[in-house]
Amino acid sequence: MRHRNAGYKLGRVTQHRWALFRNLLVALFRHERITTTEAKAKAVRGLADHMVTLAKRENLHARRQALSMIPDAEVVGRLFDTIAARFADRHGGYTRIIKAGPRPGDGAPLVFLELVDRVETPTDKDKKGEKEKKERAPKGEAGATGRRKRKEKAAAASG
Repeated sequence: MRHRNAGYKLGRVTQHRWALFRNLLVALFRHERITTTEAKAKAVRGLADHMVTLAKRENLHARRQALSMIPDAEVVGRLFDTIAARFADRHGGYTRIIKAGPRPGDGAPLVFLELVDRVETPTDKDKKGEKEKKERAPKGEAGATGRRKRKEKAAAASG
């Protein structure tokens, strides 16, 4: 029975577990969306919600409490300035977990852990894909650059 055994151990010693939580919190508040395993996401979402609640208080003591958990001053500043303002009228439930399927290597269930009111911004890949997408010549047509075509052109040029 697991009476009074709350929390997630994640197979780590205490210092390693808290370091993992700090790293996940920094990544979450920096990028507003991270990919991690389901167990890690469920373990850190309560801490993430608590950090947003601290940021909504907007006083020095709350900032120092957040800095004790999130060691990056830039991320804490962003949390207190922009993220807390977005959640000013929301009472809890600042994070969401979206299932992303199994991890290819070991089959661990992956999830997206993200902030609920995340601003959707197109990624650099999407921008490049729209602009630089060009039509490929079908096989066998002029302009196709395969090994065979190059060899034929080289033979014709030398001969």
